[in-house]
Amino acid sequence: MRRGNPWICKRMREEGMRMTQARAIILNIFAGNQGEHFSAQEIFFIAHRINPGIGFATVYRTLDLLAQMGIIQKLEFGDGLTRYEMTEAMENVPHHHHLVCTECGKVIDYTEFTDEEKELFAKVEKELSEKYKFKIKNHIIQFCGICNNCGERR
Repeated sequence: MRRGNPWICKRMREEGMRMTQARAIILNIFAGNQGEHFSAQEIFFIAHRINPGIGFATVYRTLDLLAQMGIIQKLEFGDGLTRYEMTEAMENVPHHHHLVCTECGKVIDYTEFTDEEKELFAKVEKELSEKYKFKIKNHIIQFCGICNNCGERR
């Protein structure tokens, strides 16, 4: 089994942590499923199939640790579940926003930004930074509505 991304391993060592088997398994789940938005329960079921010795508490603690380190991020899509995905700090994870269907729960990662959209987001970040004297490092934007499939069923 892969022991994880060298960048993550280095970050963990710098923070005085080890790359445990459970951490490596969870990171490999994310790395092998780019663009997925997993709940803790989904991560647990996948990890438990790989290693039945991994407990639910270990998964929760690992997800919290990885979120605190900025390796994954917590997301709320209005369905009562916290979901997780890799952050942009990871290799090959483009900046994106989410389109969330309020009917079926489908989540679409939106990455094809036009130049005008990029300029708009940069302008909003700059103005907010200046207005509140706040250094913005990242942003998460989600648009809620009804996907095409649900719209056609109506």
